[in-house]
Amino acid sequence: MASLLSAQCAVSLKKSGSLIHFRNGKLLISSRRYGSKTTSSSEFLHESVVPSMHYQKSLPRLPIPKLEDTIRRYLAAQKPLLNDDQFRTTEKIAQDFQNGVGKQLHEELVALDKKNKHTSYISGPWFDMYLSARDSVVLNFNPFMSFNPDSRKEYNDQLVRSTNMVCSAVRFMKTLRAGLLEPEVFHLNPAKSDTQKFKNFIRWVPSSLSWYGAYMVNAYPLDMSQYFRLFNSTRVPKPGRDELVTNERGRHLLVMRKGHMYVFDVVDRDGNLVKPAEIQSHLKYILSDSTPAQAFPVGVLTSENRDVWARLRDKLVAAGNAEVLQLVDGALFCLCLDDESMRDHIHVSHNMLHGDGCNRWYDKSFSLIVTKDGQAAINFEHSWGDGVAVLRFQNEVFKDTTEKPLVHPGSAPAAVDSASAVRRLHFNLDAELESGIRKAKENFDSAVSKLTIDAMEFKQGGKEQLKKSKLSPDAVAQLSFQMGFLRQYGGTVATYESCSTAAFRHGRTETIRPASVHTKRCSHAFVCEPNNHSVEELRAMLNECSKYHSQLTKEAAMGQGFDRHLFAMRYLSNSKSQALHSLYTDSAYAAINHNILSTSTLTSPAVSLGGFAPVVPDGFGVGYGVHDDWIGCNVSSYPSRNVHEFLQCVHKSLEDIFSVLEGKPLN
Repeated sequence: MASLLSAQCAVSLKKSGSLIHFRNGKLLISSRRYGSKTTSSSEFLHESVVPSMHYQKSLPRLPIPKLEDTIRRYLAAQKPLLNDDQFRTTEKIAQDFQNGVGKQLHEELVALDKKNKHTSYISGPWFDMYLSARDSVVLNFNPFMSFNPDSRKEYNDQLVRSTNMVCSAVRFMKTLRAGLLEPEVFHLNPAKSDTQKFKNFIRWVPSSLSWYGAYMVNAYPLDMSQYFRLFNSTRVPKPGRDELVTNERGRHLLVMRKGHMYVFDVVDRDGNLVKPAEIQSHLKYILSDSTPAQAFPVGVLTSENRDVWARLRDKLVAAGNAEVLQLVDGALFCLCLDDESMRDHIHVSHNMLHGDGCNRWYDKSFSLIVTKDGQAAINFEHSWGDGVAVLRFQNEVFKDTTEKPLVHPGSAPAAVDSASAVRRLHFNLDAELESGIRKAKENFDSAVSKLTIDAMEFKQGGKEQLKKSKLSPDAVAQLSFQMGFLRQYGGTVATYESCSTAAFRHGRTETIRPASVHTKRCSHAFVCEPNNHSVEELRAMLNECSKYHSQLTKEAAMGQGFDRHLFAMRYLSNSKSQALHSLYTDSAYAAINHNILSTSTLTSPAVSLGGFAPVVPDGFGVGYGVHDDWIGCNVSSYPSRNVHEFLQCVHKSLEDIFSVLEGKPLN
């Protein structure tokens, strides 16, 4: 069935951004229109005539690539990173793997996949990879995406905005759980498929066949299996491997301010949204609480090493805090009200990515953060999903709060007894727990103090000019990073760009490897030998890079990369306690998985910034967006890399690329 997914669709999915690409903060999305019927009911965002999970049963299965294709793609990605001798060694090891152990592991993986038709071959191992990781989720996994401000300044007031966002979030949850949320579908021909007529037809097609009905009109439904983890979900630390816990009976919101934690119901006993004016009253009560900042903020423990946190959580339970922890875990989500105003977007990035560690519960599926001056963002825990649900949620909440806010500047909070409705949580702490909190805060401060974030805007061209030049905007952005790194450090390094495989049932991500022999040759020509090549020759190299990058993107979106296949075979080998083949112990394999350039692109009308830390100590975390007439980057690094200089080098690379596109020789 996977073969039915057209190559045209795969490229369009990535180019349009309607498919979301995410791992360790690497992400791509752009806006799309949801054509569902809106409703006057304050309970739902809209009422889709097609049930939310209508397509889920008939989604095609994620294909396992042919082993020979995986090895060929792996070697192609290794080529620009190795010298000739190193490449010959790696090539020999890879061919030995393909003809021996790899063939056996591949066949076992295929057999296992045939037995588990309800899921994908990568889903289980990928969950395990995240949940078994012992590093802190802060900086290592949790990314952030900040909301654009409301165009009406008065609606960016902290109380007004947080009330409206909580109300819209509950409406999203109710719409989803009622099966009324418009299914996530990529429309290649929206004039045919994104219409009321088609929806009225497809709703009657049995779920087991509905995907084919959509395919007939060039529409591609996406996997929505992760959505249920959005609400009432938490990652709970356990020794060796964490657990994901979801308790849909919870009707309360968790609110954090000054390290204190509060809960109150936002859904009543009948399952309805609590009156917005009452929610506003409760949040106003919390914002006016004059209690000093929490001396021992328990939330900072969620920033610890996972085994350390697991041990301390057991101590918390033993000290009589089980019921309080259940309230935290079972809350719909976490709202963090920060008492600080933001100076600039660099300050926003630091605050939304990590904050001060005290006013966060990083284990919640997501936290909505609203600062004193009304800046808002989502920080989310990564193990449960790849951002597909989070981005849909963020777009819907932004649209709802800006178009149909339920409270307004000057709206009077309800005259209710918030002191009775709001419960401030109290933790019983002994000397060992207080010491653990102090140590966690020290570790947190040490980690985040090493992170530098800087940003750059290139105003001399963007998506429109690149498309007129018949170049992939994403390929050009990625090429500028290759050129920038070469200009700064004189080399080509492992580069990661994630691509969603949500067009398949329980798809997760696949990797695009932007560093290629083509980008290496092109970068060298632009940076090291600009006078040795004519404008026409340089332009031809740009075309070659764009063409190859588009091919890699298409393959990844179709589940035809090499990274996940090799990962799954390694996982299978480990699960049988076999000695790993030398492919996996080869220094070249370690190097290509040490992703110095970790990249993600983000364009959405709801989102102003996206950010994440580098995934390795000597790496860059590159968030970027290619807009109609400009290109922006938001980049992080640790002390071993100079992020300011890197961005200057990327800017110069973009200047050179656009000069060539305008027919000008390089200086």
